[in-house]
Amino acid sequence: MPRIAICAPSTPFTPEDADRVLALAAAEFPHVELHFHPQCFFTQGHFAGTDEQRLAALLECANDPAFDAVWFVRGGYGANRIAEDAVRRLDHAAQGKRFLGYSDGGTLLAALYRARIGQPVHAPMPADIRREGGAAAVRRVLAYLCGDNAGLEPSLDGHHPVAAFNLMTLAMLCGTPLMPGLAGHVVMVEEVSEYLYAVDRLFFHVTAHLGGIAGLRLGRVSDVPENDRPFGAEAEDIARHWCARHAIPFLGPADIGHDAANRIVPFGLAAG
Repeated sequence: MPRIAICAPSTPFTPEDADRVLALAAAEFPHVELHFHPQCFFTQGHFAGTDEQRLAALLECANDPAFDAVWFVRGGYGANRIAEDAVRRLDHAAQGKRFLGYSDGGTLLAALYRARIGQPVHAPMPADIRREGGAAAVRRVLAYLCGDNAGLEPSLDGHHPVAAFNLMTLAMLCGTPLMPGLAGHVVMVEEVSEYLYAVDRLFFHVTAHLGGIAGLRLGRVSDVPENDRPFGAEAEDIARHWCARHAIPFLGPADIGHDAANRIVPFGLAAG
């Protein structure tokens, strides 16, 4: 019986939305135990509690041997403020766990991957229950945690290690002590709510730090704001341009994004 601890390294959740996730799990996955840490509902300005509270909750969940996985409740911003301290204080119980999330949660996934702690997994989060069709995203993760790999990103082939990130999150990781080595990896990126000129700027920065990767796949670039003038290139054109500048193979699309269709990507060579 998978036992899953849920905490909020970044921004808060609501008890009402937690109840919706719990109801779905009880109805369709009765053998999964979900435990929302009370810290998920704390608020301190933008964050789900202070840095100290968010760090403490993450460590409680990760270092408790009773749990099989740690699921980040939502993204937003804030995981970077606690990631280095978290990695230093994780113990042996964290080593056998999956850590699941995306968006700002990618900061922690990167730090864990660099430190070789547990199994980082790009995956939908409980907050996706709020999206149109979001129950399917939550269901995809619960099924995965029960051993069903149907929700994995379809291009995974087991031949190259993989990692998946929000493009802005990856750009902010580059050059920091949290950035893992990605040489030889297929790197998947997605983005939301950024102007196309900003997407171009992000690719300018990110591709300069991805030398030696096996290739790049582009997930969905969604909810692009309308600028005062057309940029003149679409997201795929931008990705191809910067990949070509840095001799990075462009491998085509990835089925990831800030939407209910977001698929699951275990970091490394893991297939499940």
